[in-house]
Amino acid sequence: MPELPEVEVVRAGLQPAVTDAIVTGVEIFDERSLRRHDPASGSFAEQLTGRRILAAVRRGKFLWLPLGSGRALVIHLGMSGQVLLRRPGAALDRMLRIRLTLEHPTHGELWVNFVDQRIFGSMAVDVMGPTRDALPAGYSGELQADAAWQHRIPSQVAHIARDPIDPSFSSSAFFAALARKNTGIKRALLDQNLISGIGNIYADEALFAARIHFEQPAASLSSAKATVLLAAVRTILHRALAEGGTSFDAQYVNVNGQSGYFAHSLEAYGRQGTPCSRCGTLIVREQFMNRGSHFCPRCQRLR
Repeated sequence: MPELPEVEVVRAGLQPAVTDAIVTGVEIFDERSLRRHDPASGSFAEQLTGRRILAAVRRGKFLWLPLGSGRALVIHLGMSGQVLLRRPGAALDRMLRIRLTLEHPTHGELWVNFVDQRIFGSMAVDVMGPTRDALPAGYSGELQADAAWQHRIPSQVAHIARDPIDPSFSSSAFFAALARKNTGIKRALLDQNLISGIGNIYADEALFAARIHFEQPAASLSSAKATVLLAAVRTILHRALAEGGTSFDAQYVNVNGQSGYFAHSLEAYGRQGTPCSRCGTLIVREQFMNRGSHFCPRCQRLR
């Protein structure tokens, strides 16, 4: 599943292409990609057609395009969703589920294609409400002082915690919540109500960098160790962003269809059977929550 770096790469690619564009057409090729849209609020196409997109915003793994009047187009990539920018008349993308036709004041007409192989992703028009902390709802690049949408969040995203590269993320609140968690630290990192945007790949990488076993009880971490871990999380996420995210196959690509290359920089995830870069001990993989955890049994001992 795309994690924060991959979704942020998509958001950053969409931002200049969709901001101030008018939605002039909506084509739905597979209704299953509208599973999170509430038809009682009006049809998906009718609520989008003629609306101006104000920005591209992200919190954790969620992406939304504010439309004004308290509405937003919410996009979730699921396991294999892709948002691709195409010129009108381009060859049909395989597994195309939804297409938006936009008219941009600078770039002219373009298509936004939502492609999804496994159909776990979705698009939905959702209502927006004020953020609980009165701070900007998510990351949207440069803040605009007079933009009311910045302090409003879609209802489908409101329960998601802030992510660690959000300027409004509170480190102290995160440390306090972590100290109350009796679960293993990796479960805590994957809890999107505690900290968002981190999935299996980046949890393994951050724990490796911080030398923490994935089953170490979260509440047992000292304040110093928790600080080291959060710093490792941020470093890993920023490195992955700089390298365009992690692509193991063609399911994750940016808006131009290009893959990220952070997979070449992974130290733990998917590296089982290879030597630890620090001590030479073989990286192992253990079963964890219907997936795997990758770690060095020497550097990351359970304390």
